[in-house]
Order: sequence, then C-alpha cells, then structure tokens
Amino acid sequence: MRLLKCVAAVDYRETFHNCCSLVKMPRQSHQQHCSSHFIEYIEREIPYSKFFKNYLIPNQPCMFSKKFTEDWNCRKNWVTADGKPNFQRLLHEFDETPVPVANCSAKEYNSNPKQIMPFKEFIQYWREFIQNGHSSPRGCLYLKDWHMQRNFPEHNTYKTPVYFSSDWLNEYWDTIEVDDYRFVYMGPKGSWTPFHADVFRSYSWSANICGCKKWLLYPPGQEEFLRDCHGNLAYDVTAPVLQDKGLYPQFEEACQPLEIIQEAGEIIFVPSGWHHQVYNLEDTISINHNWLNGCNLDIMWQFLQEELSSVQREIEEWRDTMDTWHQHCQVIMKSCTGIDYGEFASFLKTIASNRMSFLNSCPRNADDCQDLLAKSLFALGPQHAAFDLQRVLHIFESMLSNEDFKRLEPSALSFKPEELLQEIREAVRTIV
Repeated sequence: MRLLKCVAAVDYRETFHNCCSLVKMPRQSHQQHCSSHFIEYIEREIPYSKFFKNYLIPNQPCMFSKKFTEDWNCRKNWVTADGKPNFQRLLHEFDETPVPVANCSAKEYNSNPKQIMPFKEFIQYWREFIQNGHSSPRGCLYLKDWHMQRNFPEHNTYKTPVYFSSDWLNEYWDTIEVDDYRFVYMGPKGSWTPFHADVFRSYSWSANICGCKKWLLYPPGQEEFLRDCHGNLAYDVTAPVLQDKGLYPQFEEACQPLEIIQEAGEIIFVPSGWHHQVYNLEDTISINHNWLNGCNLDIMWQFLQEELSSVQREIEEWRDTMDTWHQHCQVIMKSCTGIDYGEFASFLKTIASNRMSFLNSCPRNADDCQDLLAKSLFALGPQHAAFDLQRVLHIFESMLSNEDFKRLEPSALSFKPEELLQEIREAVRTIV
C-alpha cells in the first residue's frame, strides 16, 4: 500500500546552511512504522533537498514512480513489448559473460549457495523454467550481485538518479579500483532473497526494469525479535518455525513488516539498517546499488564497532595468550564484514580529500569539472560538500577517542588523522 504525497520546492542553500545542526544528529525511533502500512510514493521530480530532509536524514523508506526510469536504455532494450525480459536482446549483449547465480532452493548458512555460469546458460535455464510451469529439478536459480555496470560501462544502461548520487561507498571503491556495489539481478517468478540488512548497514536503491517484487521491511531494532534462541537471525521471516517459542522466544514482540509491492519501472529506497526479505512475483530484472554518505555514516561506524565487539567476545579466551590479539580481531572483522578500522579511516580520508579538492578548485560550471565525480559534487553544490566534511570530522573525532582505534599499528594508516582533521576544519571554515 502507498501514500501519495505532494512535495514543494525547498531551496538548497536553506537546507544545507542548517547542516551544522545535523552533524551530531540523534537517531529517531522508527516505532511509528510498526503500526503503519504505508510508505510515501513520489510520483514526479522533487528537489534533492526535499529528499535529503524527508528521507535521508530521518532514514525513512519511499518509492519513486516509473517516471524516474522511463528514459533508461535498459527499460527500452531489455524488455519486450508485453513487459517480459527480452531474452534475445540480453543474449546478444552478454552471451558468454560469466555471471554469479544463486540457488534459492538451497540454504547455505543464512543465504543461498552460488556458482558462476555463462550468461547464456542461465538464460537457457530461465526459458526452460518458464516452459516447465516455473519449476526445475535444478531448483530456482537467481542471477544476483552481478557487476554488470563495472564490466560493461559502455552500454550506458541506466543513469543513477540525483537523489542517490552522494554515494561514498562506490566513490571510494572506484578510487582504489578494487570493487563496487552496483549490481544487476535477474530471476524467475519464485526467486527470492532471504532476510538480511545491507552491507555495512548501507542504504540501497532498487529499480525494477521489468517484473514485480514484494518487499518485507522491518525498521531498525526489530531484527532483535527475529533471532533464534542462539542469537542467529531468521533465514525466512515467513517460515512456520518462527511460531515456536522455544526456538524464537521473542518473535511475538516483533511488529508486522511493511509489505510493499514494487511494480515495473519503480524504484524503492531502502534506508540504513532496515532488514528485509524480497520475492520476485514475476520474471524480474532489477538494478540495485548499495550506497552511503554523510547522512548514515554514523550508522556504519556504529555497525563496525558492534562487529568488532562481537569478534572480541568470540575470541576473548585467547586475549592474554596473544601479543597481537587486537590486530587479529581486526583481521577477523575484515574477513567477515569486508572492512576494518584502518580501511574505514582510509575511506573517510578519500571522501574528505575529494571534497576539499572540489572546494579548492571552485568550478564555475559543469564544463569546468574534469571527471564524473567532480560533476556530481558540482551538481550537489558546495554546501553539500561542507556537510560531508562536517560529518567526516564528527566521525573521525569519535574514532580518535575509541580505544580500539588507538590500538591500531601505525602501519595500518597511511596518514596522520590529527593532521587530516585540521585540514578539514580549515576547509569547512571557508564555506560555512
């Protein structure tokens, strides 16, 4: 169900001049969503500042109409006239490309096992699956987490909406040329993704190119009621086993999820820390980005602290027998989450350096910008860059008082945080 809301223009400068008051913003309760069955539906373009104020800062979900994707090449080329996946065109574009494919019919820990197969083999399977009444002895296979954009940038498949353009996660990984968090998903009717929250507790946006999805969304904190007696998160929140009070003693305390139907062309914004489970109700193709920025940076930092604490509890018994116990905790955390404190600090430095460089260059128009990042920063404006720097400054100050961060070996950092903090303070003073 949806709530249609008309929005009025808000001036950029008014919004971002008030960012100083948001730098140390407290996190609000999401209790109101436990009794709500609606998210706000954005029919037509709104000012970025309105999205910033109403959804990013308060960490609230929303849905964008198909108007926001109607000009994308993939909406024209990957879809047939009757709204189905255009297998012939997709095969022409990707043919032998290796792609990651999960088996939704099998459970491996709290996810699905994956394999790599040629794209054309997956399409052949998908066609046979449809012809066989959406079933197969091979199970229900789901192409997911495919880095299509990174591998085929020349295809110009889609354009990231401005609302999601302040994307530090992909900015950093693009800079170090290691990875990215831009994905394509393709799956038959019946494919699904188990209950989870997104990497680093990032935001995500997901656009349906064709097909239809059902989302079950839980506000932050509700996941604690969806753990078993051993503390493990539920794999499937709709499974009858959750009714067993012996196994899931707090399940009855959980609120009902927000149940959202996403149609072809629509984009859903999933806020930080909102656990979710997703079903493809039809043969579906979607584009998904994980992303974060100054608005949810504090949530990522809190998540990393909690992850490290969890590792430390697991190997507490060896603390006194290992001189490098704290370093080992960092190594284990990185193997589990994909990042440690040292890389998180480098991540923040990259973001801060890019914004200070942008502010120093003072481009007068988009044509003066040398690359896509500079153009993106220009579009958002200097006040946004200042807000970004203030948020980095706030988190760095918190890190410098963190005992585990203080224990990092000097070799774990390629810069001196105190010097970077001073640079940031000086840069902010010139703009705020």
